[in-house]
Amino acid sequence: MLTDPVANLWHHTSAPDGRDEAVDIEGHYDLVVIGAGFTGLSTALHAAQSGASVLVVEAHHIGFGGSGRNVGLVNAGLWLPPADVAKAMGPGPAERLTSTLATGPDLVFELIEKHQISCEALRNGTLHCAHSEAGMRELERRLQQLLATGAPVSLLSSQEARRRVGSNHIHGALFDPRAGTIQPLAYARGLARAARSAGARIVEDCTAGAVRFDAGKWRFIAQNQSVTSDALIDATNAYGAQKSRFAPLHFFQMATDPLPESTLRDILPGGEGCWDTALVMSSFRRDAAGRIIVGAIGSLDHMAAGLHRLWARRKISLLFPKLGNVPLRHGWSGVIANTGDHLPKILRLGPRGYAAFGYSGRGIGTGTLFGRALAQVVTGADETALPIDPIDKYTDRFTALRGAWYEAGALAAHALGSLRPR
Repeated sequence: MLTDPVANLWHHTSAPDGRDEAVDIEGHYDLVVIGAGFTGLSTALHAAQSGASVLVVEAHHIGFGGSGRNVGLVNAGLWLPPADVAKAMGPGPAERLTSTLATGPDLVFELIEKHQISCEALRNGTLHCAHSEAGMRELERRLQQLLATGAPVSLLSSQEARRRVGSNHIHGALFDPRAGTIQPLAYARGLARAARSAGARIVEDCTAGAVRFDAGKWRFIAQNQSVTSDALIDATNAYGAQKSRFAPLHFFQMATDPLPESTLRDILPGGEGCWDTALVMSSFRRDAAGRIIVGAIGSLDHMAAGLHRLWARRKISLLFPKLGNVPLRHGWSGVIANTGDHLPKILRLGPRGYAAFGYSGRGIGTGTLFGRALAQVVTGADETALPIDPIDKYTDRFTALRGAWYEAGALAAHALGSLRPR
C-alpha cells in the first residue's frame, strides 16, 4: 500500500508534467535509464546534452518515488559528519566524496536557474536544530568537523536559533548557508522537461522486464517491445526491486493549509528548512504559500499510522503554540534507501552499466550530482569522474528486519510523545 498521491501536497502545488504520448519505444539507444527521479532525470539530461540518444523508463510517473515525496531540503554533504565518513571510507575517498557533495546545492540551483524550473526555490540555508542539550553537544561536534573541511557553517546560540525558528523548543542550531529548500516534485518535473528539450525520451507507466547484458548490448522487453542500449543506469534507488541493497526507512510529512502572514510573521521568517537532532528525527519548514510542513521518521501506509498523525498534531503545537488548532490537511510518506553504513553506493552491473542508491535522506543534491557524473562516465569519461569508486558487488544485511525495527521505534517514540503532558 502507498499513500494516496492526492494527499501529497507536492502534487497540488507543482505544474503538470507533459507526458510522452508515443508508445513506440522499440529500438536501440545509447543509454537507457530506469527510474525518473532525481538521479535518473539528471543522468538523462546531462547525457542528452552530450549528444547521446536516451530513453528513460518509469514504471509509474515522474517523481513517483522519494523524489516526489521528499522534504525538499537541498543539503550539502551527507547525513554523516565528515569524520565518520572518513572512518568508514578512508581519508582520501572521504575527502573526494565530501568535497563533491559540498557542491550539490550549487548544481541544483544552477539547473533551476538555467532551465527556469518553477519549484519554489529558496536558497536561504538550513538549520539543523538541537532538540536538547545533548543535541547541542552533537552539533558542536559536527561544527568542528565541517569547519575542518572548509564548510561555511556556524553554530547559533539558543536565543538566535529560537528567533530564526520562531520556537522556544530549540536549544541551538547549526546554520548552513550553502543549502536551501525547493518543491521537490516540481524540481523533478522541471528536470524532466529539460531532459526532453535536450532530446531524451521519458516514458511513464512503463515497466522494464528482466534486464540482461548479451552480445555486447543491454536488453529488456517493455510494453511488449524490445529495447537495447549501449549503456544502462538503474536509478530506482529505494523503489527498485533489489531490496537486499538497503533497509527501507520511511519518512512522512503533514502540512497545514496556507496561513496568513499575521500568523506566520514569527515562524521561520527567513524561510530556512529545518530538521532536528532527535534519534527519531523530525523536520519542519514553510512552503511558498505559507503552509507549515512537519515530518518525521515513520510510514502512513499501515493501520497504526494514526500514532504518527497524532504525534504530528502535537509536535506542531509544541513548536508553534499559535498553530495548536490549525488542521493538517495533507499527509504522505515515502521510503529512503538507508545502507548499513549510511553511505551511498555505485554498483557496476556490467559493461557501462551502473546502479546508484543509498543516499540515506540526502537525495536532492546527491542524486543530481551522481546523475551528472554517471552521464559523464557512460558518454566517455573515466570512472574517476564518479564521486565514489564503483563496486562490483554489494549486499546489505537484515534489510527487512532493520526496516521493521526503524518503523517500530518510530511508532514507540511517537506514541510516547503523544501521551506526554505538554
